Amino acid sequence: MPDDRTTVTELATALGTLSVGDLTASLRSRPAEVRIDPATWQRLEELHRSGRLAHEFELAFANGRALAHAEDGLRGRSPRIIEWTGGRRPPGDEVAPIDLRIDHVYLVSCKYDSDILANTSPARLFRGLLATSGGWDRGDWYAATAPDQYQTLYRACLDATGLADLPPTADQCTRDQHDRLRRALSGRSYPDRVSREAYAALCRAVSAASAEQWRKALDDTGTSPELMLWRLLRIGSAPYFLLGIDRRTAEPVQYRIASPWDWRDEFELVDFTIGAGQAGQPRVDWACTFRRHRSGPTGTLVGHVEIRWSHGRFAQPPEAKVYLDTPMGELPGYHVLSRPGAVQPRLWPGP
Repeated sequence: MPDDRTTVTELATALGTLSVGDLTASLRSRPAEVRIDPATWQRLEELHRSGRLAHEFELAFANGRALAHAEDGLRGRSPRIIEWTGGRRPPGDEVAPIDLRIDHVYLVSCKYDSDILANTSPARLFRGLLATSGGWDRGDWYAATAPDQYQTLYRACLDATGLADLPPTADQCTRDQHDRLRRALSGRSYPDRVSREAYAALCRAVSAASAEQWRKALDDTGTSPELMLWRLLRIGSAPYFLLGIDRRTAEPVQYRIASPWDWRDEFELVDFTIGAGQAGQPRVDWACTFRRHRSGPTGTLVGHVEIRWSHGRFAQPPEAKVYLDTPMGELPGYHVLSRPGAVQPRLWPGP
């Protein structure tokens, strides 16, 4: 079951697409078009009465309204069926994180206050290239890419914390022992100069090795940089709508996301680069140059990947968090929902 904030933002978006009235009236009527169970309706109403997530309710409902009236959205036609994934993962391959499906056709992804494009295992990104299925190592990426630096850091942390009874290598630790070390390293920085220097060395080694493995996987598999960019930007096989709020600007996010057909008809990829980043944690930077209509001026977009422990140092294998550093409004293939009277996009020329 998703958390309360996710439930509110996704289902309030759904309610906004209906012609029922304001949010309060929509909740009171429990429209049958929204296919959720009575317990979920009750929880949604309780959250609304509490006022705790009033801002989220308001923003999400307004985003649903925008989709309802957009010329390249629902065009004022009230939905007949709105299905909610409710946090469940799709059973098949799916690039875009779809949260709502309207009338079996319109796909909606709700993204509130987040600039993370993907949160995955490092091996799935740097070796599997974000493919939706395949076999890749799910072990400790630090140990796999920088074993010497990882061991040096582990020993330095044992010496700094006085945990002399732990095994000689990190891979021999039990879950409880990993947790003991995590708690002993709970401060914002490593405890002494030796452990801080060891971590800096690990960052450099992991960053360089990750960037190299990413480039090598692209070369070895023959995966085109264009396809890699589509996966990073969550451009899937079918168009969908992205509704939410931009964490950096607090502005509404209301976009129609192009399909690969649409993207290639409008843009061409000029260059895609990968390099080791310099930061306080292992990092890989990525960037691309693209051109509109194969003759217009070029544009650029940049992002980065942070490879970090998400539950504390040494607690669990690190994750790869893919961030977008370019504002969404500048992304190729991200089209702001049109206003009434706007010219509609076309895939094929015609009369």
